[in-house]
Amino acid sequence: MQFSKYLPRIIRYNLRRCWRKNDCRYKSFSSSSPIVLGIETSCDDTGCAILNRRGDILGETLFSQTVVHLRYGGVNPLIARDMHRENIEKAVFKCLENSSLSMDNIDAIAVTVKPGLLISLEIGVKYAKYLSKIYKKPLIPIHHMEAHALAARMFQDIQLPFLTLLISGGNCLLAFVREIDDFLLLGDTLDNSPGEVFDKAARRMKLRNLPEYSGIAGGRAIEMAAKKAVDPFQFDFPLPLNRNRDCNFSFSGLQDSFLRHLLHKEKYHNIMGDEIIPEVNDLCAAFQLAMAEHIAHRTERAIKYCEMTNLFRGDVKNIVVSGGVACNDFIFKSIECIGNKYGCKVFRPPPKLCTDNGVMIAWNALEKLKHKSDSVNEPLEINPTAPLGKNIIDKVKESDIQVRVTRLKKFNIM
Repeated sequence: MQFSKYLPRIIRYNLRRCWRKNDCRYKSFSSSSPIVLGIETSCDDTGCAILNRRGDILGETLFSQTVVHLRYGGVNPLIARDMHRENIEKAVFKCLENSSLSMDNIDAIAVTVKPGLLISLEIGVKYAKYLSKIYKKPLIPIHHMEAHALAARMFQDIQLPFLTLLISGGNCLLAFVREIDDFLLLGDTLDNSPGEVFDKAARRMKLRNLPEYSGIAGGRAIEMAAKKAVDPFQFDFPLPLNRNRDCNFSFSGLQDSFLRHLLHKEKYHNIMGDEIIPEVNDLCAAFQLAMAEHIAHRTERAIKYCEMTNLFRGDVKNIVVSGGVACNDFIFKSIECIGNKYGCKVFRPPPKLCTDNGVMIAWNALEKLKHKSDSVNEPLEINPTAPLGKNIIDKVKESDIQVRVTRLKKFNIM
């Protein structure tokens, strides 16, 4: 049965009936060695994966929409929804085919329910409920940001608790992970996300007009251009929120400063139409450095807060960096520099699993099952603006922790 073809009828009849009866959820899970199917549609990529209890990836598919959305200068929610609807069934059954399994071999279905784009989340959740109804499989709701934070544990021995920095096109936050489903939110972005700012800056610099950047995301294009910089220190940027003694982020000021530098150079060189300023590589490097220093500065305060309040256990101090912007090697190395300063080990998932994917969704479900988390049996309620854990941002601010600015250029990571 083609889900995309029959979606309206399923929504109106089959699924609405089973939702009312509440028979799409199951209160028990009997398998001692579960195989989980993960479905991720929180934004613009349709991801599916099948994992066993050990975390082995038995099958994986990812339908990326990056090239399509580049035409619009960012994610177009309506197009994202339509492409999810077109790809969701293909992604799931291609994943099953790659794993040489059938739905009969699947013990549970995990699906992202929060946070994300509402109309994107709806496609994944409705299809997961459809599979649950047809194949009588239990459903496990997943918090997208929790999944990002825990994904690195698939590949490295990272003991709980740990500090996590989640940086992506939709979020920038610092949280302390005490348990699999117990997070303390230390800091959040007050305005834009770093991924969003990078994409807008790349579009304004017209990097897509250069062949080597024409088919890649803006943030990746800026990182590649920055490596070609001759003088990355010719552009000065402010350090946002320097006087605010909390762990929040703000990127709007950096975005404004970037635009002023670009407009000045465009006027100086009399840039017209699709032309690009000669200093574009230097501007990319300077902008990336400013973003990294801001993120590192807030992360350093979070480390000091965790030390002061004894959140770390003993001498084991771990930091996990995840989310799409974690793929940026310069930003990751900047966090490593700050971590080394305080004796912290810094981890991240493999780059392809830093971005949205079904693997982290299935893995998060396995972690919940292993630790017998009560959240396994929560209802599948979509919440596009769901917070991460318990908010203690005000407590961090009340601690009044002073952090001197660490200039990254002295670490020779340019």
